[in-house]
Amino acid sequence: MRKNQFATEAEKTFREFISRPEFPCLGAKAAFNSNSQTLRVFGELGDAKTTDALTGALYDFTRDTIQRVTSEYATFIAIFERPRQTDEIEFENLFWKQLRLLHRQDAAQFDWDPNVASDPTDPHFSFSFGGQALYVIGMHANSSRTARRFPWPALVFNPHEQFERLRADGKWQRLQGTIRQRDVELQGTINPMLSDFGERSEARQYSGRRVAENWQAPFPAAKSKCPFAH
Repeated sequence: MRKNQFATEAEKTFREFISRPEFPCLGAKAAFNSNSQTLRVFGELGDAKTTDALTGALYDFTRDTIQRVTSEYATFIAIFERPRQTDEIEFENLFWKQLRLLHRQDAAQFDWDPNVASDPTDPHFSFSFGGQALYVIGMHANSSRTARRFPWPALVFNPHEQFERLRADGKWQRLQGTIRQRDVELQGTINPMLSDFGERSEARQYSGRRVAENWQAPFPAAKSKCPFAH
């Protein structure tokens, strides 16, 4: 499939996916309703060439788009043309490989967002890119969570800062409760990986797979680029 054709089909499919009445994430719906989403398509998930393109697009998002968007629900959606079919373990491995490749490029220019932990075992961990904390959601065709079941692999990056603004405005708890209830209505069960920030590492939630108690993210704790940091 040609890139332009894939881009058109992927965006149309994603828009239809979140527009379904039963789709639980009201934040994603709000992002599209307010035109606050940035959606880009790429080749193969976890590929070096893909990483170069994704790095540039994600820098644009963290540097420019977040500041420019007035909505509370800015989001960056990366959809990958390949591989179309993976099981949950295969997708999780590619998911974390992609985050490692992004971090490898990012670490040469930016420190980790100081508002979150860089150690993926820390309850205050969040992925950081361009100096900004991002909550990452993985989606693929064979996810055990219905709300994450999408025909192509996708990574959705949501700025942590907007969650904090919602908390400060007193909106977050109600929104979170509504989304979780809608997810239960869709799935039949609550997502066992869910926890509030600061309770357990959010890395456990990223790929969508139910992970064991002793699971650890295959991701290195970040080191500062400053030679005098400890």
